[in-house]
Amino acid sequence: MLHFGSANSGMQLQAGMTFTIEPMINQGSHKTKLKKDGWTVATRDKKLSAQWEHTILFTQNGYEVLTLRPSEIQ
Repeated sequence: MLHFGSANSGMQLQAGMTFTIEPMINQGSHKTKLKKDGWTVATRDKKLSAQWEHTILFTQNGYEVLTLRPSEIQ
């Protein structure tokens, strides 16, 4: 399932809100299928995929990535 919209539509981010960014890179097609468990998603061509996630906190001064590993902090 894709999660995106048109520019300047939808909810406005406010300080204190959190959200996730969950990129997925697929070896084959971008087309996916939701499995019977209602949770697991796989590519329709059954090729390898990688997915990861970061949780972002929207702050008064910008944002903070809450899930950075120590080696990722600059």
